[in-house]
Amino acid sequence: MADSAIQGIKTVLHPVADVAAAKKVYAALLGIEPQTDTEFYVGFDLAGQHIGLVPAGAQDMTSPVAYWHVPDIEAKLAEVTAAGATVKSPASDVGGGRLVATVTDLDGNTLGLLQDS
Repeated sequence: MADSAIQGIKTVLHPVADVAAAKKVYAALLGIEPQTDTEFYVGFDLAGQHIGLVPAGAQDMTSPVAYWHVPDIEAKLAEVTAAGATVKSPASDVGGGRLVATVTDLDGNTLGLLQDS
């Protein structure tokens, strides 16, 4: 089995209909202002967790997706697909060397994988 050391779920992305309006709700919930604030992405970092808001339908998201941080995204994709998962979106660079991918498990749940360079 490949290196399966994961670093846990540190990132959860939420699809929202109105990013600007949702930003106010999440800022009130978390008690902080976002560290990243654009019309296409708003990100909050709190206590080692990253909460992101993306426009509904972005990245083919219809519900929140939890991203497992992994040291080698391609190795982890190989492991989970060998175990029966299906690749929903292959690894892609979303900026700054950060790679993300999603798979669906046997019940259709979307699981995110994230590798920082």
